Formats: sequence, C-alpha cells, structure tokens
Amino acid sequence: MSSSPIKLGIVGVGKIVRDQHLPALAKDHDYRLVAAASRHGKVEDTPNFPTIEAMLDAVPELEAVSLCMPPQFRYDAARTALAAKKHVFLEKPPGATVSEVEDLKALAAANGVCLFASWHSRYAPAVEAARAFLSSTTIRSAAINWKEDVRRWHPNQEWIWAPGGFGVFDPGINALSIATHVLPPMFISSAELDFPENRAAPIAAHIAFRTSNGLPVTMELDWRQTGPQSWDILADTEAGSMVLSGGGSKLAIDGRVVHEEPEAEYPMLYKRFAEIVRAGTSDVDLAPLQHVADAFMLGKRNVVEAFFD
Repeated sequence: MSSSPIKLGIVGVGKIVRDQHLPALAKDHDYRLVAAASRHGKVEDTPNFPTIEAMLDAVPELEAVSLCMPPQFRYDAARTALAAKKHVFLEKPPGATVSEVEDLKALAAANGVCLFASWHSRYAPAVEAARAFLSSTTIRSAAINWKEDVRRWHPNQEWIWAPGGFGVFDPGINALSIATHVLPPMFISSAELDFPENRAAPIAAHIAFRTSNGLPVTMELDWRQTGPQSWDILADTEAGSMVLSGGGSKLAIDGRVVHEEPEAEYPMLYKRFAEIVRAGTSDVDLAPLQHVADAFMLGKRNVVEAFFD
C-alpha cells in the first residue's frame, strides 16, 4: 500500500470518539478522515451519514473504518465493512462474543483486508517496561485491582448495563488486556459476579486465576469506587515488589518509580493500525475477551442492591 494518508471513516460518534479518536487523528499524518456515520452524533467539517451502508455507498474511496459503537452492534458493521474490502479498526472490546470476532478474522483474511482489535491499555506508557521486568524474574503471585466510579466514566450509558454490554468488565477488560500481555498465560479457576437487582450486567467481580505452573493471580473489579480511582496490577517477584499503576502509566519496583510518561494510548493505536494496514496483516488477540467469557461462564451470580445513575 502507498505511503499516502489512509482514507478513514468513523462509525459511532459518541464519547470515546470525541475524547480519544478525533484528537488522535487530528495529529496523525497517516490518516485523512473523510467520513463519519452515526445515528446520533456528527463530526464537524466532515461528511456525515446515518449508517455505515450509506457512508460506504457515498464514499467509495474509503480505505478503512474505525468502529466505535457499543459491542452489541459492532459485528454487523464489521462484516459490512470487511465485505466491502475495507480495513477495520475495532474499538475495545472487539465484539460481544468470542465466536463473532473469530468469524470476522476469517472474513478479513478471505477479503484480503486487515482487522485490528485495539486493546488501548496495552499501549499505556509503562506496560512494556512492566513486561520486560516480569520476564526477567520469577513471579510468586500477582493481583489486579481495577476499581472506578461508573457514574464518572459512563454517565447515563444504558447500553453498558444491557446484555452484551459487559458491565464492570468494560473497564475490567482493559486490565485483562495488560495482564495477558505482561503475565504468563492464565486460566480462571473461580469467579463471583455481583449484579445489581435492577441490572443485567455486573457492577463488581471477584476472580481467581492460576497459571499452568500454579501461579496465583487474583482480580478485583468494582464500579462503585468514589474518590481516587484504582487501576493497578501488582506482582510479588524474586526481584522485588512491582506495582503498575494508573492504568499502565507508572511502574514502581519496591516503591521506587522506574518508568512514568504521559498517556498516549490512542495515538499509539492509530500508529499500529497504520503499520498493519501498510503491511497487509491483522492483529486480533482474543485472550482478554476469552477471559471475560470464561468469567461469565464460571462465575457465581450474586444479587446486590439496585444501582441508579
């Protein structure tokens, strides 16, 4: 593929697009945003369409699309784009189920286009440093603590509480995207999921993992934390105690900060997408999504007090 800017369309113009995608694209010379499609939102100074089908019909020169609608609606849009031989960037999570993303992988390959599952938290600035540290030592145990205030981060987003909306696993899958990148392969051994009595998705989760050699990893997710937010992965190792905090932005060993940089996840995602488009490959890791599916399959359901925005 040529080095000229990739002609891109965005589908689903909501909070994440305005907060992250548009600012990243505005500074990236690898792309030219030529269209947007959304039932409700619009991108200024860009042709807007009500559906992806209308966008593809009206703008045939499109080469790639970013799909940023809720996961329950992403599969059909992705199939439409891939069948039209457009490269596809999937906002996380890449789909509502593992099997539908597997189908998209096969369709992308059959049509000779690229598919990207964009685990943005893997591109947090201290993640690679954490991975290098953990690979250089022996891990004794690890813990994932991801606790935040849903009213602050997902105000009035009813889709996230619906079946397929993931509930607390929407942020929790960010933690899993980092954990599956820096820790040895692991498997869920037990899980408890707390569902508000008036919601179809969990507000908290308590999960125990183990690796094939018996390394214990615990995970605590909670959407009811006010005040300071907690996005931490901890590990006890032979080389010291590691804390990867701030959602992957800061790494400390035995209390000493060894790596900290400003967050630049979405610019890095779009850099990676341009790389795979120009290389003619795909990047679709399903491990984080598989762990969420396993948690729902194995998890004991606890009913807790109702939640109201």
